[in-house]
Amino acid sequence: MTVSYIRPDKDFDGVYEQLKLINGYADQKKMVINEELVDQTSQNKRIADRQEVVEFFRSLDGDTLIIYDTWTLSSCIEDVVQMFSCLLKNNNTIHFVKPGVIIDRKSDTMVVLGLIDQLRQVLQDDGKKGIGRPRGSKSSSKFDMYLEQIIDLLKKRKSVSEIARVLGVSRSSLKDYIESRELKEVVNGVIGIGDDVDAEATVIGTIRCPNIEFNAKEVE
Repeated sequence: MTVSYIRPDKDFDGVYEQLKLINGYADQKKMVINEELVDQTSQNKRIADRQEVVEFFRSLDGDTLIIYDTWTLSSCIEDVVQMFSCLLKNNNTIHFVKPGVIIDRKSDTMVVLGLIDQLRQVLQDDGKKGIGRPRGSKSSSKFDMYLEQIIDLLKKRKSVSEIARVLGVSRSSLKDYIESRELKEVVNGVIGIGDDVDAEATVIGTIRCPNIEFNAKEVE
């Protein structure tokens, strides 16, 4: 069985954006989605307080799960690790649409760690969750109403200038919107530009090793 899981987050992407890209990914991969769960109740809740989701994930065994990105599972690293462990232990396969990566029990550990570290970086680099707006945060835009059309045109390899002419909007404003949503990168993943090996290498390459800052007095 193939299921999709959508969890909107005020600091990331909404239901519509996720649905559009998940469905496009499934169409491209010739996958039929048998069940869909939209989790509207877990905005800042830990996994222990998300009974419906816990029961849903525990029911999966040898199934395929499609989600938009790692943060969809949770914006808490500890919960993400627990969810990964549960899903992979039960022989499920997880498709991550945005990074274009597929993981299962046989996956390279570095790929799994890379996905987790990408989320850690987003949360750490842009301040504590809930303070300010993280890099992934999406404020509303006048272009949101054109999202589906923009994605379809990007899939057809149309340039920003061509899309701007079709929509009758400013090219520079549209370019900023596409870049802030990383729509080109996402669409390239959805339509299969590159391959799974390239996507995995990219994820592994984003892992950051810790930096140790020495206090000058400590080394005197």
